[in-house]
Amino acid sequence: MTDAEAAGAGGAAAVPADELRIQRLDPRATLPERAHPGDAGLDLCALDGGTLGPGARELVPTGLAIALPAGHAALVVPRSGLAARHGVTLVNTPGLIDEGYRGELRVLLLNSDREATFDWSAGDRIAQLVLIAVAAPPVVEADSLDDTQRGSGGFGSSGR
Repeated sequence: MTDAEAAGAGGAAAVPADELRIQRLDPRATLPERAHPGDAGLDLCALDGGTLGPGARELVPTGLAIALPAGHAALVVPRSGLAARHGVTLVNTPGLIDEGYRGELRVLLLNSDREATFDWSAGDRIAQLVLIAVAAPPVVEADSLDDTQRGSGGFGSSGR
C-alpha cells in the first residue's frame, strides 16, 4: 500500500514509529546525523553561513523539513560546545516541533557574548534535534487535586 492509499483522499499518512522522514528543501542542506552511536540528538546544520554580533539573534534555515513518527514531537536544543566556547545558545530552548508540522526547520540562534561576534559557515552544526514520545491523555477539569509530599512547593522548595 502506498502512503497516499494509507492516508485516504486528501489526508496525510502516519509515519511509522521507527522512522523519521527528512526532506531536503534545498539540495545544499545537510542531513542530520548523530555524532556518536547512541547519541540522543541529531546534529542540525546551517544551510548558509552568517555572523552574529554580540547580543544578536538570528533565525537560521536548515533547508530541511521533517515528518515525525506518530505519537512523537521533536525538540531543538543548543549544542553544548557552542555555548561553552562561544556563548551561542537558542532563544527559545527547547524549540518544540509538533508531529503535524511540515515546514522548514529553522534555528533561532542567540549570541550571549557581550563582546565577541560569532561566525558560522554553511554546513556547520548549530543545534540538535531530539525526538520524544508524547503522551496525549484527555484533559479533565478537576475541582481539587490529590495531596503530595511536595504539594505546591515550587522553585527552591527542596532546600538544596
